[in-house]
Amino acid sequence: MTTTRLSARAAIASVTDPGSFTELPAPLRESAADGPLEWAGYADSRARAAERTGEQESVVIGTARIGGREAALISFEFGFLGGSLGQRTGDRLEAAYAHAREHRLPLVSLIATGGSRMQEGMLALTQLQRVARQCVLTRAAGLPQLAVLRDPTTGGGWATLGAGADVVLALPGAQVGFAGSRVRPADADPAAYSAEGQYAAGHVDAVVPAADLPGALADWLRVLAAPRPAGPVEPPAALGRVAGGEPPRTGWDAVVQARHPDRPHAAAYLDAYFELRLPLSGDRSGGTDPGMLCGFGLREGRAVAYAAQCGTATRPAGYRTATRVVRLADRLGIPVLTLVDTPGAANDAAAEHAGAGAAIADAFAALAAATVPVTTLLIGEGGSGGALALAEPGNTWVTPDSYFSVIAPELAAAILKRPTSAAPATADQLRIRPQDLVALGVARGIVGPQQA
Repeated sequence: MTTTRLSARAAIASVTDPGSFTELPAPLRESAADGPLEWAGYADSRARAAERTGEQESVVIGTARIGGREAALISFEFGFLGGSLGQRTGDRLEAAYAHAREHRLPLVSLIATGGSRMQEGMLALTQLQRVARQCVLTRAAGLPQLAVLRDPTTGGGWATLGAGADVVLALPGAQVGFAGSRVRPADADPAAYSAEGQYAAGHVDAVVPAADLPGALADWLRVLAAPRPAGPVEPPAALGRVAGGEPPRTGWDAVVQARHPDRPHAAAYLDAYFELRLPLSGDRSGGTDPGMLCGFGLREGRAVAYAAQCGTATRPAGYRTATRVVRLADRLGIPVLTLVDTPGAANDAAAEHAGAGAAIADAFAALAAATVPVTTLLIGEGGSGGALALAEPGNTWVTPDSYFSVIAPELAAAILKRPTSAAPATADQLRIRPQDLVALGVARGIVGPQQA
C-alpha cells in the first residue's frame, strides 16, 4: 500500500484549522558554503532542494489551531534532501520545543524523514541528542507530545520524535522503522517496516486514515487540554443482572456470578462511563494485549486516564501498557481509573519469556509512585497478584458480581492437597465475597447501579 507524500505545508494544512498556521522564525546559523564537513556539492544540493520545495530546510515550524486548540507544530519536508536532519534542522526543532514550553502548548510532529543527513556526518547524527534533550525537557514540563508518522518515518526521526512521543498515530501504508529501505537486510519482511506492522507490534497507538486525522488530533488535544478532576474520580456504577441484587450468599456464589458469561466486561463499563475515550495501544516493547484496554477519556467534561482488564489472563504486554498509561497520566496530572477483571496473570512459557514478573512488578511500582489520584473498581474476577497489580490501595471498590482472592479457589484447594470438590468450601474460607472484601478493609465499598 502506498501513501501520498504531502509537502510540509500541505501536511500542516491538512490537519489544522484554515488560516490558523503562523510560522516561527528560523534560527540563523553561519556555516561554510558546503556545510560543516565541506562536502563538495552540498551547497548546490541544498539550493536545488530549496528551489524544488520552496523551503530553506527540511522542517517547517510554527503554531496553529487544531479543532480550535492551539498547538506547536513541526512538519517535515521530505522533498528537501529526504527530510533529513542536519544542524539547521536541529536548530528549528529545538526552537519549536522551546516555544511549546514557553507558551504551554502541546507539541504535534508531522514526520516524514529518511534520517540523519550524510553530508553533515556525525554533526548531523548528534542532532538526535538535541531532540532527545528537548523531548525530556518538554516531558518534565508536563506537556503532551503527539506524533503523526507519515511516509516514510525512518532512522533517527522515528527513534526520537516518533517513538518518543506520548501518542503515536500513523497514516495507513506509511513506511515506519529505524532501518530505511536502502539499509535493511535483503530478506527482511517489509511488513515489519510498515505503520500496520508497528501497530501490531505495540509501537503505534493507532493507524488513522488521512481523512480522519484532523478529527483524531482534535479529539486528543481536546481530552489532553480538558480540566482535571480535583480529586479521585468516582467509580463507575455497577452494571449487569445482579447490580441491584443481594450480595452473594457464599464465596462460591461470588465466583459463579463473576464467571457468568453474560456478566458485563470492561468495554461496557468504559462506554457507560466516558462520553469520549481514546485508546492507547501497545507496550512500546514489541507487544500488545487485547485483554487490556488503555487510554484517556472525558468524564463529565474532565480528563481521566484508564487501564482496564477484560476478563482474560493478563499478559506482560498488558501490564506494560497499563504502566505506560499510568505514568503518562501522572506526568500530565490526569487522574486514573483502573478496572480489575482477570483470573490472574498469564502463566504460560511465553509469558515467562516475555517477563511476566518484571511487568507485574513495574505495574505495582507505577501505582505506588503515582502522585495523581487513582480509583479502582473490581468488576469481575480478581485473581491473585495479577489483579492486585492494578488495584489502588485505599481506593478500591467492588461490584456485587465480583470476587477477589489470593488465588482461585480451585487452585487453593489443589495447593492444600484437597479434592476438587472442596473448592466451594475453600472459597468460603478465603472470604472472597464483595462484602467480605469490605469487612477486611480490602475494598471501600460495594458500588450500586446507576441512578436513573
